[in-house]
Amino acid sequence: MPTLGEIKKDSEIGYKGSFKRIYHACEKCGKERWVVVRDGKAKCKLCSTCAKSDPNRRLKVGKKGDKHWKWNGGKSIIDGYIQVKIDPDDFFYQMAKQKQNYILEHRLVMAKHLGRCLQSWEIVHHKNGIKDDNRLENLELTTAGSHVLEHNKGYGDGYRKGFTDGQTSQIKELRKELKLIQWQNSQLLEELRKIKSEA
Repeated sequence: MPTLGEIKKDSEIGYKGSFKRIYHACEKCGKERWVVVRDGKAKCKLCSTCAKSDPNRRLKVGKKGDKHWKWNGGKSIIDGYIQVKIDPDDFFYQMAKQKQNYILEHRLVMAKHLGRCLQSWEIVHHKNGIKDDNRLENLELTTAGSHVLEHNKGYGDGYRKGFTDGQTSQIKELRKELKLIQWQNSQLLEELRKIKSEA
């Protein structure tokens, strides 16, 4: 059993991490537990139960939006696509994902261009395939079916081109190897003839 005031590393007492901890008793209820050390003292004077019920506890009010230190202009990138934060009173808010205030930027650009909200079945396609290039001239409104056909056509064309290019290079390599084998055979035949003529 540890003694009060004893200090140990996380790894020595079964915690994952690299903190030092002190064995400390809650100043309200006396419950003993390991607490992170800060400046040689216990960081938390009260256990979690007592801290929650303490009327003097300071509530930390989080800063939101542009007041938050990690504010990035209301944009984030998910799977290569740019998402934009949108206000609930914005005309295009109904296109945002449920319970979130974010909308895919390429869909918002197309909707603003058309002057209406996009239907869920309408797909905005990036012509050059670059997901974060949301210039209007790079976007094209399509349906899911034609979008899949267009992508598959591109993949098929690329596959066929790669296949024929690969075949052509393989044929060239095989021709080189065949010439080498023919040359080696002619050399062996000459050596055989020399051996027979000497014998």
